[in-house]
Formats: sequence, C-alpha cells, structure tokens
Amino acid sequence: MGRLPEAWIAPPETRELRELVRHRAKLVGLRSNLKCQVHAVLAGAGVQVLMSDLFGVSGRNLLDRVALPPAKPARVDSALRIIDSVDFEVQFFAKLTASRLRTDVGYAAVQQLDGIGPTLGAIMVAEIGDVGRFARPGQLACWAGLTPLHRESDTTVHRGRITKQGSRLVRWAAIEAVQRVPADSPLGGYRDRVASRRGRNIGKVAAARELIECVFYALRDGHVRRLHPRRTAAAA
Repeated sequence: MGRLPEAWIAPPETRELRELVRHRAKLVGLRSNLKCQVHAVLAGAGVQVLMSDLFGVSGRNLLDRVALPPAKPARVDSALRIIDSVDFEVQFFAKLTASRLRTDVGYAAVQQLDGIGPTLGAIMVAEIGDVGRFARPGQLACWAGLTPLHRESDTTVHRGRITKQGSRLVRWAAIEAVQRVPADSPLGGYRDRVASRRGRNIGKVAAARELIECVFYALRDGHVRRLHPRRTAAAA
C-alpha cells in the first residue's frame, strides 16, 4: 500500500569508499589517544608544555631534551614511534580516498564551503552517498541527527536537544567544519549570533545544521548557489 518507508542500501562503490573514510577516522582517533598519553606522561612529571603543538618541531625538541623519571622516557619513545607509523597510514588512506573522488563533482562542490577541506569533504560524500534519496535539506539534517527532539501533547510543544541519531561521522564533520569558519563569513556570523543568545554549543549546532543544508545543494546541484552573488540588472 506504499505506507512503509523504503530502506536505502549503499551500492558497492559507496560502501568501499566508506570503508576507506571510516578506517582513516579510526586511525586519527588512535593517534589522538597516543598524543594524549604523551601529554599525560609530561603532566605527571610536572613538565610544562608552552607550545601549541607538542608534536611539531619545537615540541619534538622539548621531548628530546626533557629529563623524565625512569620508565617514562620509554613510554614516550614508544608512543612517538607508533604516532609516526600512524601518520603514514593516515596520509596513505587520505591519498586513496582523494584518488577515488578525483572526478566527483559533489566532492569538489562541498569544498567550496567554508570549513570543509578534502578530508571533511570526503566524509560528507562517502557517508551521505546518493543525496537524491532526500527530498529536501531538512531531511538530510534530520538523518545526520542535527535536528532537535520534538514532543507535542495537545497545545504543548517541547523541543529538546538534537536527536544525535543517524550518521555520527557526518555530524562530527559538520561540527568540526563550523568551528573553523571565520567570524566575518555568513555562516560564522550566524554561529556567533546564535551563540551570543543561547550559548556557544547551541551556536555551533545551529551553524552545523545550516552547513548541512548547503552540503545538500552542493551534492545535488554540483555547486553552491549562495556563494555566488546575484547578477544586478545593470550587469545583466
């Protein structure tokens, strides 16, 4: 009778792309965990880290010359060796993903959006798949878990936190992207205006929902129309 919703099964090429993207995400999580362990060792030894990136050139120089209690240098050296190995694997899978998406029109279009680069763009393309299965951008935002809970009884309506249902990776990518957006951009201005009224986290979520709507049009149309100014009558 047409009353049951249809389930979408990703085609083989999309599933393979998802495997590459998700494996890279797991490697990045592993690397972050190792870096936290190194920071914990230094904090336990009372070593103050003044640089922003402990694993850059100046940070590595600090790790080479700092005096640590017995057993701690071995832990740090072990973590650094594994981090270097994971760095290689992360770059390798990033190159594999980029080569598969080299001719993808949607992949190039989503990177026109502020805050989205090759890595986050690959996540959007791989995880969303066929954007044509969504009739409007609001459905994509709902699928990504970026819409608020809605409870209604008689004349009373309650709206709660976002559902956090659907794709966790797309939701993370959208939140990560809007944090990189400059304040003087339309999306950054919207994020900061909402944040000034309702708090920083709500501002980021609201901006992420706006970004996902832009992603919908980028994947569907191959370009983002709001990025291009309208032609004036004189120009026409």
